[in-house]
Amino acid sequence: MTSAAAALEAHFVEVSELAGEPISREQLERMQHRYAWAAQYCSGRDVVEVACGSGPGLGILAAAAHSLEAGDISEPILGLARRHYRDRIPLQRIDALALPFAAGSKDVIVLFEAIYYLADASRFVAECLRVLRPGGHVLVATANKDLSDFNPSPHSHAYYGAVELRELFASAGFAALLYGHLSLRAVGWKQRALSPVKRALVALGLMPKTMRSKRLLKRFVFGAPLAMPAELAPPAALVPPRRLAGVAPDREHKVLYLAAQKP
Repeated sequence: MTSAAAALEAHFVEVSELAGEPISREQLERMQHRYAWAAQYCSGRDVVEVACGSGPGLGILAAAAHSLEAGDISEPILGLARRHYRDRIPLQRIDALALPFAAGSKDVIVLFEAIYYLADASRFVAECLRVLRPGGHVLVATANKDLSDFNPSPHSHAYYGAVELRELFASAGFAALLYGHLSLRAVGWKQRALSPVKRALVALGLMPKTMRSKRLLKRFVFGAPLAMPAELAPPAALVPPRRLAGVAPDREHKVLYLAAQKP
């Protein structure tokens, strides 16, 4: 491995939510929701999750899918998934810009909270076109960059709001549907009250950058943390995300979902 590749893997360890580490209740709910939403598209399908991290949602996807493969660019993070799932799910190192799958071999490709780390997202879209069967779906979840207090992750390349995300896939021929999850009107009073403070810290470049350095701030806002499970339990019920037109920036939801269907 080159020194540049090793440095990249270390960066992803710094900014990823990993099994066993402290997370907020909101983070847990967000993870459960996005995988339960994705599972609806995976029933009886051949599925791959790209950038699966330590694999918290693989159990939910596997319970719905006909077959499931998964992987991550970071070997240290992928090792956590391998230790938990062992031989239950095939896992391998996957580069999102050069998917190691035959043309027309998959029905669903999942990419959650990772599109902003891709150096060239259009290459990922092209790879999805190649690997998916006709009628197959790409499922994306990403933080909403169009919120006034949005805080970009270090080592990210480009974030996509509702307009840009729809256009990225629609321009390649996908039928792209956008959704919003976790309305700002539903979050706790501390988040709403501290939003101007967060906005100022982001503007001044003073926001914590790594997961470790963010924990104290999150504890104050969200309360006592939970240990991130190695494998998520599905939510008791799935509240459907709100359909968005994708023709204007969305300034209401913390999370954006995309379901892009290949013709």
